[in-house]
Amino acid sequence: MLTTPEQVLKAASNLTAVVTGGGLADTRPVPRMLIDSGPKRSVYRLAPGRGDVPDDAPPVLLIPPLAVPAFCFDLRRGCSMAEHLVDRRRRAYQLDYGSIAFSDRRLGIEHWIDEVLPRAITAVSADADDRPVHLVGWCLGGIFALLVAADRNDLPIASITTIASPIDFTAIPLVAPARPLIDVAGGRAFTALYRVLGGAPSPLVKRVFQLTGFEKYLTKPIAIMTHLDDTEFLAQIEAVDRFTANMAAYPGRTFGQMYITVSSVSNDLADGVLDLEGRLIALADVRVPVQVIAGEGDTIAPKLSVHRVVDVLENSPDVRFDVCPGGHLGVLTGRRARTTTWDVVDGFLDEKSAEKPAVAKKTGAKKAVAKKAVAKKAPVAKKTAAKRTTS
Repeated sequence: MLTTPEQVLKAASNLTAVVTGGGLADTRPVPRMLIDSGPKRSVYRLAPGRGDVPDDAPPVLLIPPLAVPAFCFDLRRGCSMAEHLVDRRRRAYQLDYGSIAFSDRRLGIEHWIDEVLPRAITAVSADADDRPVHLVGWCLGGIFALLVAADRNDLPIASITTIASPIDFTAIPLVAPARPLIDVAGGRAFTALYRVLGGAPSPLVKRVFQLTGFEKYLTKPIAIMTHLDDTEFLAQIEAVDRFTANMAAYPGRTFGQMYITVSSVSNDLADGVLDLEGRLIALADVRVPVQVIAGEGDTIAPKLSVHRVVDVLENSPDVRFDVCPGGHLGVLTGRRARTTTWDVVDGFLDEKSAEKPAVAKKTGAKKAVAKKAVAKKAPVAKKTAAKRTTS
């Protein structure tokens, strides 16, 4: 409540900024330069004019999920992981998929893990004097990074950080109500629907994202009224609204693979092996260090669903697990992320940048693939403890 003259004046100033159209959020993007492009692939070097980045600084590539704007990593000044990496004098890069049209409906997961990410990683490494690349992926971006590392051991990948990247969809309560509808006739009715639509339209993606925070969505007007004097609070809401308004569509085939093969009917990734129409990719083949971060209040990617990643990375030389404050977007770029999530990422990057790339033993992955091929629908055995975890 506004109880002092100072609060009233601040509230009046904030309202004036909003009403006049100036806004409160500083959404100026971090300067960037295009270094590589292709179908659904634009790779940018961040802050190319800065001269204080050490010559031997290892490259860090930010990988967004599909259906959201790439500025998820650059939400607003002060709440931008891109800005933070640049301020820490890191050699930072950003991947952007661009817009998704009806003509892209035939693009499947294969396009992103065979074409987009490998070419982006190769381009970043080449731009950074052939140094191996540290990948940082949010949500599906983290899953794509793991799949690429498992499928392409020849790529110059130094480490992977996944943020809010779920692989066990039985641990996501939000999926349960939709599962009976998707499972009708083995998913064929659902398949026919998304083929007609060409995928998941951007308005649908936007509404689903809003519904995941339904309680906050309903109480948002009250929250604004009670925080009229809090410029940072209002600026964050404004930036998140801008983010939500720029949601993109999902390509049809990728949408079908993610929500039938991966999440609903098969829940493939929960046992660490993805079956893409007979092509098997085992996460046990990931042989680089991996940091796994979950959001404490994340309803889209709950901690249990994210932690499952730790259990299946059998051949990674180092696997970390951390829980940081925030929901699905907040854990990446909320107001507390700058002193929590980003600190955790910084510590991991600093440690792994100082090490020589580790070579893991090549055991277990082939057995996992063989097991998957023989019995794809076998129940997933629970593990009593994670391989290596920190909290």
